[in-house]
Amino acid sequence: MAGDTQRGEELLKRPLYVFDLPTELLASLSAKSSGVRTPIPLKQDERVKTLERGDKEDGVASVTSCSLCEVSFQNAQEHREHARSDHHRYNMKSRLRGTPVLNEAEFNKAIGELDESISGSESSSDEEEEDFGEKTQDSTLTALLKKQAKISITAEAEEIIAKKKNNPGKHPLLWFSSPLLPQNTSLGVYRGLFTNIEQEETDHLVESLQNKQCKALPHQANKAAQAKEPANQRQQASPHIFLCMIGGGHFAAMVVALAPEINRKAGGAEERHARVIAHKTFHRYTTRRKQGGAQSASDAAASGAAHSAGASIRRHNEAALQNEIRQLLSSWKEMIDDANLLFVRATGNTNRRILFGPYDGQVLRQSDARLRGFPFTTRRATQAELMRAFTELTRVKVSHVDEAALALEAEKQREAQSKSPKPSSQQQKQKPKISKEEEEQMLHTTQIQALIRRSKAPALVSYISTNSISPTFTFHPSSSQQTHHSPTPLHLAASSNSPAIVLALLTKANSDPTQLNGDSKPPFDLAGDRATRDAFRVARHELGESKWDWDAAHVPAPLSKADADGRTERERQAAAEAEASRRKAETERLKREDAERAVESRRRAGGRTLMEKTGAEKREEDMRGMTPEMRLRLERERRARAAEERIRRMQGGGS
Repeated sequence: MAGDTQRGEELLKRPLYVFDLPTELLASLSAKSSGVRTPIPLKQDERVKTLERGDKEDGVASVTSCSLCEVSFQNAQEHREHARSDHHRYNMKSRLRGTPVLNEAEFNKAIGELDESISGSESSSDEEEEDFGEKTQDSTLTALLKKQAKISITAEAEEIIAKKKNNPGKHPLLWFSSPLLPQNTSLGVYRGLFTNIEQEETDHLVESLQNKQCKALPHQANKAAQAKEPANQRQQASPHIFLCMIGGGHFAAMVVALAPEINRKAGGAEERHARVIAHKTFHRYTTRRKQGGAQSASDAAASGAAHSAGASIRRHNEAALQNEIRQLLSSWKEMIDDANLLFVRATGNTNRRILFGPYDGQVLRQSDARLRGFPFTTRRATQAELMRAFTELTRVKVSHVDEAALALEAEKQREAQSKSPKPSSQQQKQKPKISKEEEEQMLHTTQIQALIRRSKAPALVSYISTNSISPTFTFHPSSSQQTHHSPTPLHLAASSNSPAIVLALLTKANSDPTQLNGDSKPPFDLAGDRATRDAFRVARHELGESKWDWDAAHVPAPLSKADADGRTERERQAAAEAEASRRKAETERLKREDAERAVESRRRAGGRTLMEKTGAEKREEDMRGMTPEMRLRLERERRARAAEERIRRMQGGGS
């Protein structure tokens, strides 16, 4: 039994991919009851607390979600951003009014065009939030609530509310257990990866998951040869899915194979990568800056269409973006028709009309059973965001929760609340007093966490030095879920994958790498990429073996900064050489195709030899690269010489 548990821990050390699970783990899986949600007890006055912790453990992505809005997130930062979103705040107000809350798809459908003002910008930095402030957010939410109030009496809204009452909605994750895994460990797979029929047949979920496994393919070193193959031929080697996002004038689409690509590193280590079959992004200026919404939505809402130059440009760009997107979908029709699933995010009626029409040659249809929405918060439509969404969709979520203990604790809380008298309004207003020392610790916690998340290494070191903060400083309050996993600045920097912050804390702020978090893990174990892990090794090389117990901190052998930079540079050069080789091969192919077309056109023109050129071709070659004025001047000179030649011949013939 101990051996099975140890083997299960070994399996969880690397991220698990839904479509390429280890055989022994796959054979031992069993589906948990469909009613199980992410098992963390909720207090009645904390309706929107996290359901599972959002930090990473041993490189395995865990999950957070909002029970109110039925949305899951990749990490705690996305959860915090969602808590400030219009969707979440709308549901909070709906819950207080006693009206039904809406999930993400119903929310987008209900608010219509007003959603475009939300999706057009990417709220990825704190500076943007400070610039716009709460006033803009409040005004947007007010507009959303007013819009919802207007449509609540329509048949569409009544249908949504009735459907919500009859079907309370399903959690986006399906949970599985295995005797190979440690006790109280569950594996989560997004429900959207299963077909509608598979979701209904809950007794065969494991069998459906086994049928989805794809054999990993070897890494193709010759990218130039791979690029020569048409996309519709490359996609036949493996099942694939189609992902698409549109909003605020941004469009991104991607076709990704479900079979991963194996890249073997030195020493026999294997790395799995997603294999992108085709991808494309477009961007057009279509949204009204600082006012939100598309130009077409503004024209429809206003008493008359605007006549400004900006409005004309936006209307033209909307039409151009629509044509570009529909042409792309048409060229990808074969791949889209063969795709296993279609994940689409289209906010607002204008964007949905671009994708779903109706129009001649329509490719995407709203009635398609393969169509899915993204069951988590997404940002601006870019290629990088699509790849992040694919990784989030296909990565197995790992939960370490004792469900029986939580259920017992929840029952105790309910009994205590039912027995205890309701507190008076005066008692509710009283807040526990905070000492001056605790207040100072909370201030330091807020400032340090903000500097780490923004990767401000010099400012962080200066702040720690100026305020004489101890190297063993821990965040306050220590009872929160975040500080349980990242109680020190070094833990937070490692879990945030910030190598510059890690190196600065170790070498300049004298941070202790042997401190443990609530799960008895040192900071190194929370590092999620190689650059962050290398920062620990570089610090060990610079500080020496006697500074800390590096083995207790789980830091591997020391590595000089020159060696780390050299390895990164070699990998960059190898990637650049591969790209140069691909470009060279592509250029040669285009030259050959141009030469073949030239031979064919000359053959059709009358069988002239390759070196023979007509007078028009010679004149065109002479004028290539000239400005219109130079072309006009040269043409006048040629006509003048031709006229002089005719006159000379006439005079010679007359004499």
